[in-house]
Amino acid sequence: MANTKLSVSVDSRLAHFINTYQTDHDVPTKSEVVERALELLQSQELKRQYAQAYQEWEESGEAQVWDVTVGDGLSR
Repeated sequence: MANTKLSVSVDSRLAHFINTYQTDHDVPTKSEVVERALELLQSQELKRQYAQAYQEWEESGEAQVWDVTVGDGLSR
């Protein structure tokens, strides 16, 4: 995937954390530290969106409709 260059400003506390994390975890670049953080943030956001979609699906009554098909095609 192609990289896009960004310029960001962060609080000095976060800049220190980036430097420390890079050193402690042998990460080659600060950009990779930020990429890892953004990937975690993206993952959390997707989990939140999936949970919200599932809740909306359950509340819509669709879950009950599908429950009756759970045993279709299975014999005891």
